[in-house]
Amino acid sequence: MPSDPTSHPTSHPATRPTTHSASAPVPDPLSASTGYLGLLRNREFTGLYAGSTLTVAASTLSGFALGTLVDEQTGSPFLTAVSMYGATFATVLGALTLMSLADGGRPRRTVVLLQLASLAGVAAQAVPGLPLAVRFALLLLLGFFQSLGTGARLGLLCEVVPTSAYASARSLMNITSGGTAILGYAVGALLLRCASPRGVFVIAACLTALGAAVVAATVREHSVRLTRRPGLRQTWRTNAELFAHPGRRALLLALWVPNGLVVGCEALFISYDPGHAGTLLAAGSAGMLLGDLTVGRLLSAAARRRHASTLRLLLAAPFLLFAVHPPAPVLAVAVFLAGAGFAATLPLQEQLLELTPEAIRGQVQGVESAGRMTWQGLGAVIAGGLAQCLGPGTAITLAAAASLAVTLLIRPSRPPRREQPL
Repeated sequence: MPSDPTSHPTSHPATRPTTHSASAPVPDPLSASTGYLGLLRNREFTGLYAGSTLTVAASTLSGFALGTLVDEQTGSPFLTAVSMYGATFATVLGALTLMSLADGGRPRRTVVLLQLASLAGVAAQAVPGLPLAVRFALLLLLGFFQSLGTGARLGLLCEVVPTSAYASARSLMNITSGGTAILGYAVGALLLRCASPRGVFVIAACLTALGAAVVAATVREHSVRLTRRPGLRQTWRTNAELFAHPGRRALLLALWVPNGLVVGCEALFISYDPGHAGTLLAAGSAGMLLGDLTVGRLLSAAARRRHASTLRLLLAAPFLLFAVHPPAPVLAVAVFLAGAGFAATLPLQEQLLELTPEAIRGQVQGVESAGRMTWQGLGAVIAGGLAQCLGPGTAITLAAAASLAVTLLIRPSRPPRREQPL
């Protein structure tokens, strides 16, 4: 599973120019009450949304194909799991090195170029007879490019929709990404019955290319940012100042750690009950989709902020039932409710956006996304290690309890005023 305020920041002319490219008209701003259909009438948002969806579909298919290929060649559950989820660990490399590229002067070009780099990596996986060591190296490279692409895409998102429509935009993208991943695994399984993994890699490459073409055709260039020289030094400088701020640091920890530990709980479903693991995973996915829809679309910014703490507790509390081993239907309901708790990321992301200067929104959101994905991988490793020693039921309970403890210890507070640029 996972995969991503009452007052809003305003532009500061002294720090962020407001001029746009003269080659295209500035789109009419969306209102705070804009719904999903209203967002989709925005050509640029639709381009980013479609490009993101195609990228998720391609990533899901290529990951499934690689996992199948590695399982056929090695028979190793560990290597198979790493081949399917190892890219999440590479995302942190992007956050630590070149994430400042997400806030360069030409973000549209950056998104397209990173998408083309991902295309090269996916296409290379289709080469027959490629050694496994090379395939794993390509997997890490893809994770690196995808983390940078996510940061650049989210930075653009903040420019093509107003801050008041940000939660709705992220909600729609989260819902679609979750549904696309579920559908991608189902389609991947069907494709592998009538085609080889190489054929699935080719399809994934075509989807990646289509995603790049859609962004190139629909999103205009936004050269409206501070002049910064992206690179390793700039990335480190911004990251250091990002984590030095108590409010941003608390928000990042609240977005990463509880979420990752709960994903670790879900990673043990097969070990806990192989016969009902599919039901539990489906229940969690359904809860996540419903939670994102409800919180992102039906609740106001004030209501999202008001219920954020409840959602964060809901994320982990139902998993404590695994300690008493209730019937599978009861666990399915519990996992469904916990899945809805993943929607806590929306109000937390809104607060992080409120604390983030406009010139570095891409990098900060890229760091947030990369850290969340990395912690999901770490959560699976932690829960798996506990299960090896104590059994899956006890491991799920302990991981959920740890998630709750972190949630109670970290209570991000609303900033009293807009932060100045880093």
